[in-house]
Formats: sequence, C-alpha cells, structure tokens
Amino acid sequence: MKSRRGRAALLLLPTWAVLGIFFLVPLVLMLGVSFRQRGVYGGLRPIADLAAYLRSGGFLGNYGRSLEGVYLGIGWRSLWMAVLTTVLCLVISYPVAYAVAVRAPRRWKNLLLGLVVVPFWTSFLIRTYAWMFILRSEGLLNQGLLAAGVIHRPLELLYTPFAVMIGLVYGELPFMILPLYASLEKLDRSLLEAASDLGAGGAGVFRRVTVPLTMPGIVAGVVLVFIPSLGQFVVSDLLGGAKTMLLGNLIQNQYAVARNQPFGAALAFELTAAVLLLLLAYALYMRKRGEEVLL
Repeated sequence: MKSRRGRAALLLLPTWAVLGIFFLVPLVLMLGVSFRQRGVYGGLRPIADLAAYLRSGGFLGNYGRSLEGVYLGIGWRSLWMAVLTTVLCLVISYPVAYAVAVRAPRRWKNLLLGLVVVPFWTSFLIRTYAWMFILRSEGLLNQGLLAAGVIHRPLELLYTPFAVMIGLVYGELPFMILPLYASLEKLDRSLLEAASDLGAGGAGVFRRVTVPLTMPGIVAGVVLVFIPSLGQFVVSDLLGGAKTMLLGNLIQNQYAVARNQPFGAALAFELTAAVLLLLLAYALYMRKRGEEVLL
C-alpha cells in the first residue's frame, strides 16, 4: 500500500511542481507586493523599519483603499455584469445544448459541436474587433437597420454597457454550452419517458427531471462563465471604451498607467481569492453530490 501511494505521489510530482512554479509562487509574490507601498516614481517604496511598518498597519493600506466608494462601485459593476452575463449565457445555451444532445440526429452532433467550438479557432482579440465593426455607427448592424427602414439615424451602440454585454455573452457562450452538453448527453432518456407516462407535461418533465439531473453541468457552466466575466478587461476596454471600467481594467491600469504595483496587486489578490473561494464552493458541492468535478 505504501509503495502504491509513493508511486502515485511520484506521478503527481510534475503536476504539483508546475502548479507551484506557475501558480503558487506568483500568488505569494503578488501577496507580498500588495503589502508594500508605491514609490515616488513607481515601483516599490523601500521599508526602512519593518517592525514599525507592521505596527502602523501601513501594510494593509492598499486593501483599505480598495474599499473606497469609487472602487467598490467598479467592483459592483463587475459583479452585476458578470452575473447578468452568466444568466444570459445559461438562458441561451441550455436550449442549444439540449437540441444538440437530445434532439439532433447522431450524424449531425459532431458537426454541431464543431460549430460551437469554431470561434476558438480565431483570436479572441480579433473577434472582439469584429464586434466593433458591427456595432459602430457605420457598422453592419446600423446599416442593415437603416436599409430596412427600422431606424432613421444610426444608433449609438459602441462604447456602451450594451456593447460590453454583447461581447461578454458572445465570448463566454461556448464555455456554457459544452458542460451543459456533457450533462445532457449522459441523461437517461428512459427517465424522461417514465415521467411523461406518469402524467407529467413537457414543462413538468423539464423542471422536475431534466434540470435536476443536469445540475452538475449547469453549475460547471456557471463557474466557467462567471469567473472570466468577473475579471474581463479586453471586452470592456474595446467595446466599452473608458465609459465602462471593470475590475480587470482597474487592475490593468494600475500596472500599465498609474504604475502602482502594490495597489494593483492588492486588487488582483482580492479577485483571485474570490475566484478560489468560488471554485472551492463548487468542488464541495460536487463532492456532496458524489460526482466528479467537471473543471
């Protein structure tokens, strides 16, 4: 038994080494930087007396600053946009995944799944730029609406929260469809037939049988969409301009523009801690159900 455990630990050693070098070490370094203060011209201010610095509580200054109203407002905007993105992706993705997994003929499933992952073949940055050309005043959408007579002057769609939401939903949609498809593919069709035979209508079968049985896929999709949406900065930067700043933009600006590495590190660590807690909650939920973690 001991030798078996030793071999298992030896096989896992490369994985733990990679996680330690590329995740744990940077996380510890980021935590250490978050306790420092910005230098006059950027960088880190030297600590003359470490004991006095710790007693004064200055090492928590960046975390205290993150609780100011302006930053809490940015955090709240990031949170509700991530929640809305997750809800919209779930509402759109569930019918798509259900159609592919349950309704589509077997010979079409691979093709339909291929269409779901086709966006991954192109750079996300290029796809976001494409939405800029679609949503701008002279873009495809406005030109189409003008030609159809629906509107009489171009709509201001680009650089709005609406544009950011479109970009977020578009970018995260495949990450919701795929885990939902995985759960629906394993769905026992006989249970749906049994529920129908017992008098349950279509809505009742969906609510009482389909949704509970596919809950692991729903939870996995929610986690996969919510986490990147919470820290997104490319979409909000390109489609929202300077009008829609999210936490990701704030962290990026602290490093690239304000040159305030300690404050940026504190914000990044808070966001990372929130994500890790969410992943822990998901793992505990899956373990409670006695099922494998789908992430």
